Amino acid sequence: MEASVEAMGSAYSIVAYDEDRYALQNAVDAAFDEVRRLDGLLSNYKPASELSKINQLAADHPVVVSQEVFDLLSACLEYSRLSEGAFDITVGDLMKVWGFYKGSGHLPHAGEVQEALKTVGWRKVRLDPEHRTVFFTQQGVELDPGGIGKGYAVDRVVAILKRKGIHSALVTAGGSSIYGLGAPPNEKGWSIDIRNPFDESKPEAEVVLKDQSMSTSGSYEKFFTADGKVYSHIMDPRTGFPATGMISVSVIASRTLDTEAWTKPFFINGRDWASKHQPPGVRVFLCEDNKDHTCAWLQ
Repeated sequence: MEASVEAMGSAYSIVAYDEDRYALQNAVDAAFDEVRRLDGLLSNYKPASELSKINQLAADHPVVVSQEVFDLLSACLEYSRLSEGAFDITVGDLMKVWGFYKGSGHLPHAGEVQEALKTVGWRKVRLDPEHRTVFFTQQGVELDPGGIGKGYAVDRVVAILKRKGIHSALVTAGGSSIYGLGAPPNEKGWSIDIRNPFDESKPEAEVVLKDQSMSTSGSYEKFFTADGKVYSHIMDPRTGFPATGMISVSVIASRTLDTEAWTKPFFINGRDWASKHQPPGVRVFLCEDNKDHTCAWLQ
């Protein structure tokens, strides 16, 4: 069966196989209920969500949060540390200044970027494991789950499908984060194309996912043009400007949380950095924005 739902600003789709049609429907319904729950937990578009309450209050005093949100934020700060700040969940204000928050983007004044940068920085987020609290060290800090929320949701969906006895499913979020659970009937896994960013009619590469995830970040996903220059939504939180040098990055690993988080640092920091910091068990495919339009797997 195939079904989809809109949540967290993306379309979540499931293609699943099982001989028991009732069990299959029950599993998919439970998975989508989980996506809706996470939408209510992590959406920064919903004032009542736990994430929104953190954004509203954490600069005034430490905010007690659920263990689930605390663990997710802990993972985010670890990605920030490992990526040397290229991954940063505090880019909320920066995305607003560039018009990518509920929009397709626009060119801000330099002063606006500098002002927004004052509120950006993962070290401004303090987590207290003993009291399970989140605290911002200054006013104006805003968490944006856009760089990791889909990945977390996909992993949760896969966990529920497994718990419900489903062994063959393809879960996608926004088309950019994909998990292949098991394999479809009579196949070795789920065949997925990596898009050619220069010619959509022919894929750049093909991968087979079996109990693996793939996430892709591309400058072609959301961008605008100003004064003849293209600006993408993939922001370098250290400079306050969209990253350059890459067209797309695809990452394959066992968890979607990892694949989605790592696409941004590899895109922002480039091939040389990626070759030195590629985590064990992670595969990386990069398309560079150079005259040769180089696309290749990272060795």
